[in-house]
Amino acid sequence: MAQYEGYMPYSYGADSVETVNEIFVKVYRYMALGLIITALTAYITASSPSALRFLFSSSAPMLIIALLEIILVVALSAALAKLSTGVALSMFAAYSVLNGLMFSAILLVYTASSIYQAFFSTAGMFAAMSIYGLYTKRDLTSMGSFLRMGLWGLLIAMVINIFLGSSMLELVTSVMGVIIFLGLTAYDTAKIKTLAESSEWSSDENITGRIAVIGALELYLDFINLFLYMLRFLGKRKD
Repeated sequence: MAQYEGYMPYSYGADSVETVNEIFVKVYRYMALGLIITALTAYITASSPSALRFLFSSSAPMLIIALLEIILVVALSAALAKLSTGVALSMFAAYSVLNGLMFSAILLVYTASSIYQAFFSTAGMFAAMSIYGLYTKRDLTSMGSFLRMGLWGLLIAMVINIFLGSSMLELVTSVMGVIIFLGLTAYDTAKIKTLAESSEWSSDENITGRIAVIGALELYLDFINLFLYMLRFLGKRKD
């Protein structure tokens, strides 16, 4: 999965703790909404034989979906400063639907119990790292640069293993994936907090809304990627 690289092109003065807390409530609410949309879309798609035939009869539909996901993230990043909160949230919801279509394959391959196990394990670890990122006094900037370098290394290793088919390398990449996205969860949470603390909202709810949406997207992607790597550990395939 992609890792969002967007930013908010604003620089303001300090704001109250209450406003920062309010933004994080929106961030987690929007993120939860995205996860629910993804899960419902995946379930509905996996329950429809006609939808499955359309998606998996050839590689074209999934390639188109992947391309649309990239376009949505790039468009959201490029036009974020000009978008209303409603439009930005609609784009995030659309991305969540597309991810749900992709994730329908997971429901076909893995048992329900192993999916639940991977999900709740992911939720627990994600919550712990996000709380750490929210309350830590450490500067996590250098950790973020290191983790993004590790993410590139992970992608390269996964591409290499497509040709090698090594079970050992697959295990190594799974471990790397869990560690990297746990770290990114803490880093992205701290980054959102720093942005909130350095912003002056006055009466412009559009600014706070856009920050909440983009923060939700970043943490949504961290959660989704962490879940996928946990599923590689805990997932049991159907007979």
